[in-house]
Amino acid sequence: MSKKGKAIGLPIVNTRAAGIDIGSRIQVAAVPPELSDDPVQTFQSFTADIERMADWLISVGVTTVAMESTGVYWIPVYEILEERGLAVVLANARDCKTVPGRKSDVNDAQWLQRLHACGLLRASFRPSRDIAALRAYMRIRDRHLEYAAAHMQHMQKALTLMNLQLHHVLSDISGVTGLRIIRAIVAGEQDPDVLSAMRDVRCRESLETIRSALVGNYQPEHIFALSQALLLFDAYQERIADCDRQLERALQLLNVDKAMPETPLAKPRTKTKQVNAPKFDVRAMLYQLTGIDLTLIHGIGSSVALSLIAECGTDLSRWPTEKHFTSWLCLSPGCKISGGKVLSSHTRKSNSRVACQLRLVASTVGRTETALGAFYRRLAARIGKAKAVTATARKIAILFYRAMRFGMRYEDPGADQYEQRYRERVVKQLQRRAAHFGFSLQPAEMGVS
Repeated sequence: MSKKGKAIGLPIVNTRAAGIDIGSRIQVAAVPPELSDDPVQTFQSFTADIERMADWLISVGVTTVAMESTGVYWIPVYEILEERGLAVVLANARDCKTVPGRKSDVNDAQWLQRLHACGLLRASFRPSRDIAALRAYMRIRDRHLEYAAAHMQHMQKALTLMNLQLHHVLSDISGVTGLRIIRAIVAGEQDPDVLSAMRDVRCRESLETIRSALVGNYQPEHIFALSQALLLFDAYQERIADCDRQLERALQLLNVDKAMPETPLAKPRTKTKQVNAPKFDVRAMLYQLTGIDLTLIHGIGSSVALSLIAECGTDLSRWPTEKHFTSWLCLSPGCKISGGKVLSSHTRKSNSRVACQLRLVASTVGRTETALGAFYRRLAARIGKAKAVTATARKIAILFYRAMRFGMRYEDPGADQYEQRYRERVVKQLQRRAAHFGFSLQPAEMGVS
């Protein structure tokens, strides 16, 4: 306050706002001085102490709380405070950097409280409780897939040490033929004729080629390493099956109050099944949950659609426009301008799982004869593959946003129609530029060089 009694500084937006500095051992909570005689208090990280902190915040009249996303320590505090009815704002650490000077937990809590009281903190995205559970199951499943892939590499190394060139004659040693042969080797079979006879009818390589690849140097220590990797691979496959059951149960809970749409689900665009896809009808359950078929968008299969729903939820109104959504994913161009000069337009670096998955989808779509594939190839030839992947991933994210937010049904126009539209657009631009300089463009006669 000034000498004349006028307020100095930023106006207060949230009069009953609190700030909490999250730590692994203690949490420091700060409230406005006018609400309590002791506005800053320290609590232990035990559940009883967190509940006591929530009781204290409610008793002094706090209605909203701000905290930083520090590791994973904020999660139990966030959930307990949210259950008590407090509006919790999870702020990004880069948005609430403290002022220069001595740094302490008390200063950090008071600075968070001040920023939140003035309305200067933006809340990070946090899905609803049901979607958060689905996301947790999906992330655990993805982690198990990574561990299983690592043990598959261990099996391939053991086969290489025995000079069994199985990975050269089979596209995937984790397929039907590869696992059948590996299990037989672990069981003690070493006859190449017997092992090659286990070839699946869908295998492209001939019986003779596979037999030649299975003549090797069977040493006991390498067979032991192969058996250990196989046991661990099978163990993770069982854990992945457990995750599939939990995912199915979570989707059933989300679909309890939702009726199946009147329009029947169309047949899948492709009959090929992904190897690591969940072992239940994900497509039908997501169709009931969202009312739209996300797999109509090229590159988005059932597994990718489930990951997108688990990470972003079903209510995309949290992002006002598709530009906000792609900016949140760090897929839109940056905008660093100073003095009227563009310093950088690169996309921000991010660890977003959705952005990473969309980039993988974009790389796959780039090889298809679709409009998205033609878009990728045109940009790749002009600005390079890396930027083309990001631009295509952004376009797929926009299609996902429009489908979830407005119920858009995607229909692929095809690569030829996309190229024709692009040609017409370029010709119109050239005609406008020619007219601006006083010229006119005329189409060239066919057969005239």
